[in-house]
Amino acid sequence: MSLFDTRTVFLLCGAMGGLMALVLYSLKRNYPPSIKGLGEWSGALLTLFLSGVLIAGRGHVPDLLSISLANLLFFLGLYWAYVGTQRFFGLTPRHGRWAAVLVLITLAHLWFTFGALSQFARLLIVNVMGAVFTGTHAWLVYRQKPLSLSRGLTAGSLAAAALLQVIRVILALTQSMTDNIMASSVTHQIYAVGFAFSVLLLSIGLILMASDMLRSELEQLATRDSLTDALTRRHWNMLCESELQRCKRSGRSMAVLALDLDHFKAVNDTFGHQAGDKVLIAFVANVNAFLRQNDHLGRFGGEEFSLLLPETSLEQAKLVAERIRMDLAQSKLSPSCTVSIGVTTSQGGDDTLDSILARADAAMYRAKATGRNRVETS
Repeated sequence: MSLFDTRTVFLLCGAMGGLMALVLYSLKRNYPPSIKGLGEWSGALLTLFLSGVLIAGRGHVPDLLSISLANLLFFLGLYWAYVGTQRFFGLTPRHGRWAAVLVLITLAHLWFTFGALSQFARLLIVNVMGAVFTGTHAWLVYRQKPLSLSRGLTAGSLAAAALLQVIRVILALTQSMTDNIMASSVTHQIYAVGFAFSVLLLSIGLILMASDMLRSELEQLATRDSLTDALTRRHWNMLCESELQRCKRSGRSMAVLALDLDHFKAVNDTFGHQAGDKVLIAFVANVNAFLRQNDHLGRFGGEEFSLLLPETSLEQAKLVAERIRMDLAQSKLSPSCTVSIGVTTSQGGDDTLDSILARADAAMYRAKATGRNRVETS
């Protein structure tokens, strides 16, 4: 009994996979280079497409192409997709072990095709190894937290593909089956459609994962300074304004610190801008070490920073400022640098963000005027 033409299913799903490969390749060309793995994903889907085309030609093209080469491309496609996901998540692929596995299973498949002919053995090789590749890939995606919709779809499609192959192995062990996917068997046809549909869902999941990563990159660019990873001025102002409104409702106070590195222009002029960049990066890292989870450091200009300390009194804020000042003054950072800090707190219901920043700046300039490497309050 035949439910539908399996060749047509393979060709249609293969064509859709090929189109998805083109989409991923286009994303690779247009997305920032920091998003890795898109090229491998594109190559994997294209390889699986070619494998499907060769499988659909079974009975019309030589077995070396429709069986041996088709299954080799099938394994390579699954592995290539796994490598792409490793690179996407910032992991370093280890090719040696997998390359050895690919060589061994290819040789075994060739032997059972042209040596000791055994369709049953070929079926076991293809589906056991396919389940291993897709199952390992699914576990890799599932382990990346948080598990978003895109990652859940990707992991689920891979797990479904692995499950289909496990079921096919079980049926092969309990029933008389061949590895000819083009046979009129309903079991073969259901497997073919299910696996092809899983690959289609996988390609959609990969595209969604890439889109999620791009959105995260754009959010990072919008909220974080690209050099120091401090907050941008716009985002810091937004957080500070929100905290000020909360203070007005609760009657509590918040502290704002204006920080300016002393003689920073001389550092750039004497040692070069790369040395100056290292000073800025080290300074932000050292300041962050003193902060609580809800404190926020923003970069306002070249060497100008502002620090928000929610629910903090003037005396508490001054202690934090002194610790920051002393840490920089005593550090072994080369070239050495010091910081002048102005400290203020919110003052009642009529206070605004502009007035708070003006007081913090005035205190900071007073610290500059009275010798630098000081903390002044306002």
